[in-house]
Amino acid sequence: MKPNLIFTLFLSLFLVFVMLVSTKSNSQDSFPELEGPYFGQKPPGLIPEIFASDIISISGRSEYGVSFTPDLKEMYFSVQKKYGVPAAIYYSTLEGKNWTPFKKANFTKGQKAGEMEPNVSYDGKRIYFTAYNADFSDTSIWYVNRVNDGWSDAIKIDSPFNEDEVMTSTVAKNGDIFYTNLSKKFRTYYSPSINGKYPKNLEAEIELGGHAFISPSQDYLIVDARNKEDKSQKADFYVYFKKKDDTWTKPINLGMTINSKFDETVATVTPDGKYLIFSRRTEGNALNLYWVSAEVIENLRPKG
Repeated sequence: MKPNLIFTLFLSLFLVFVMLVSTKSNSQDSFPELEGPYFGQKPPGLIPEIFASDIISISGRSEYGVSFTPDLKEMYFSVQKKYGVPAAIYYSTLEGKNWTPFKKANFTKGQKAGEMEPNVSYDGKRIYFTAYNADFSDTSIWYVNRVNDGWSDAIKIDSPFNEDEVMTSTVAKNGDIFYTNLSKKFRTYYSPSINGKYPKNLEAEIELGGHAFISPSQDYLIVDARNKEDKSQKADFYVYFKKKDDTWTKPINLGMTINSKFDETVATVTPDGKYLIFSRRTEGNALNLYWVSAEVIENLRPKG
């Protein structure tokens, strides 16, 4: 091989290497340095504020179904880049002082086209999530277990409730699971944990809604629902409180400060109990994340 040809080949390989390193560096550099809890965002008060604008809540796509680990050092959430396209779960971890750039979880490793609505258990050892096919069929609830510094292969829950089309699971501290049953007119159902198994598919005795969030001790339940008396048919949040006889109160609307002229959906409360995080529909079909002090829930709790 001639010397000039060898030099040209070497130079080409070197330039490719430089481009790869530069691309990786630019990708890392483009992610801002975010320190401290909740990506360094200023905590909200009693009026909802957009969560991490242009960092997590990005115009033109949908974000929903947020869940933090108990130590608040990992965040998992759903991203749907375009309406009608399967969603994916993304995550970031707090390493040292800074949050890492977001990565796609891909828990099912391609078994399912869509993954969404992660819910980290209160011991941090399991993540429950919704998975479904490319045609949005076989919508069911799966989980992964904590394995060293990562997660196990995804497992579809062996339960009668997964014989229906179900989604949006949240799990109380005792392991009981609440979810939305699509096969039963978008109603909230639950299954008590019996020795770590879920043998029942029971309808929650409430009047409204789906996308349920159950509190750790099951003393309140938040759902979103469309009020038939409201001509706009937008989705609003309602809260139920557990009474002493273990029945639920009537649904209480979270009020005009939380419920805007747009849809509100998929509420979660952070593990420290401080913040309610939810999605609000913007113009079109996109959803962005908002957060507000969880005092808005306690302020509605019946006295006595």
